[in-house]
Amino acid sequence: MQTLSSVVDAIGGTPLVRLDRLTRARGLHGTILAKLDYLNPGFSKKDRAAKGLIAEAERQGLLLPGQTVVELTSGNMGAGLAIVCRIKGYPFIAVMSKGNSPERARMMSALGAEVVLVDQLPDSNPGEVSGADLALVEEAARRLTTERDAFRADQFHREGAWLAHYHTTGPEIWEQSGGQLDAFADFVGTGGTYAGVTRALKERNPEIRCYVIEPKDAAALAGGAVTRPNHPIQGGGYAIAELDFLRGVPVDGYLAVSGEEARDTARALAAEEGVFAGFSSGANVAAALRLLAGELRGRSVAVVICDSGLKYLTTGLWD
Repeated sequence: MQTLSSVVDAIGGTPLVRLDRLTRARGLHGTILAKLDYLNPGFSKKDRAAKGLIAEAERQGLLLPGQTVVELTSGNMGAGLAIVCRIKGYPFIAVMSKGNSPERARMMSALGAEVVLVDQLPDSNPGEVSGADLALVEEAARRLTTERDAFRADQFHREGAWLAHYHTTGPEIWEQSGGQLDAFADFVGTGGTYAGVTRALKERNPEIRCYVIEPKDAAALAGGAVTRPNHPIQGGGYAIAELDFLRGVPVDGYLAVSGEEARDTARALAAEEGVFAGFSSGANVAAALRLLAGELRGRSVAVVICDSGLKYLTTGLWD
């Protein structure tokens, strides 16, 4: 135990816990290991990517002292960047779709960010951000980057985002599990978590199976037809068929989870395990339960608990 110089130093090093109550109640044989990244200072795994991205930009001389940082976000990366930029002295502008829950915007604002909200497309549903909605946010972020002569964090493309998980999340899961791990499954947004953790784990044991999770009816990475691009699993599943971070990264299988399944599993996670998490965490655990009921019966599966359920109080998650 030691005193840290700032809250940025508290990012990472989160616990890995067994979800034995969930598996036992469903008569499943095997173990789900949950990495509780919702316990990071910004209440999500994106704190790691924010810290890594800014550090890499500083190392490469891409980010000047006091320069404004701009990034598009569903709220989690924005909170992480708001924290890191405030501590390091960079003004930060978060650009987010109005389809994301309003508590995210309030949190980023409280952390010192300037928050710009972008209208959704006319046929989009509030609380369900599609890839087309995200394209409007991207357009606004590019415009603001030019207008403010800012540094674009660009979490879908800058290497520091996935390297953060390669250097921290993956090795932590390996060490905390004692290397006793058969699989890893992750709901994909930018692909940074999946890419970083998968590379780290497979370097240590190539036999570990790694699975990409997508929304049902929007499984573009698996080559499926996108018939429902709008879904409630915020922060990912944007129906983008190619992601930079996934190029050259092995995928042992694809799983599709519906919004309803993610919601119900997130509720069960809270009620049965005391883990109060969001939609994407529910999707991760739902996929892990399915794997234990099928091809990975009796094995161990690691997942990340991506963010806190506190970020979804105005959504249908807790109705």
